[in-house]
Amino acid sequence: MKKSTLLLAASLLPLLSACNSIAPNSAAASVATTPEAAWVGEARQVAGSVPPKLMAVLKTEMQQGGPAHAIGVCQVVAPNMAQAASQATGWQIRRVSLGNRNPKAVPDSWERQTLETFERQQAAGADASKLERAEVVTENGQQVKRYMRALPVQEACLQCHGTADKLGPGVAARLSERYPHDKGTGYLLGPVRGAMTLRQNVQ
Repeated sequence: MKKSTLLLAASLLPLLSACNSIAPNSAAASVATTPEAAWVGEARQVAGSVPPKLMAVLKTEMQQGGPAHAIGVCQVVAPNMAQAASQATGWQIRRVSLGNRNPKAVPDSWERQTLETFERQQAAGADASKLERAEVVTENGQQVKRYMRALPVQEACLQCHGTADKLGPGVAARLSERYPHDKGTGYLLGPVRGAMTLRQNVQ
């Protein structure tokens, strides 16, 4: 039988943007206290551990070689960080986006639905840095724990993901070279850029 929990709630994890306080809704608060939702805290911690490390690397690369140089670094470093975290934690981890840059970052149907929900909630006034979803779903007869955490656009992101007037020197040319089908520009400060997505089979 399918079991599901849904968390679109507040949390205080350090992500890629400043955190503003919003109260969790009552449904999410009650779900978080149940034994079957104990894995959510672990997933939340794992999802929050990768973005700050990646941002630190990208900021260093931007300082040393500019934003166009950082694009190439991100292309290699981001997947490697996710793979390393996956091996260390036992969770399958990746980043996805409705405006994906990397072809491997295309969301599946569950992830797409979640990202669309995040965008609607953010448009309604929710803090994008606090949006998350946790659910146990059944896939091909196997119960799977799934978790997503929104990644909002912050100031440093605009040099590579912003509108044309915000892109850093050489970025447009580098994107055309490395990502000819890029969908990852045109963003403004604050909205959901994408999400960390985790999955793990229920044992």
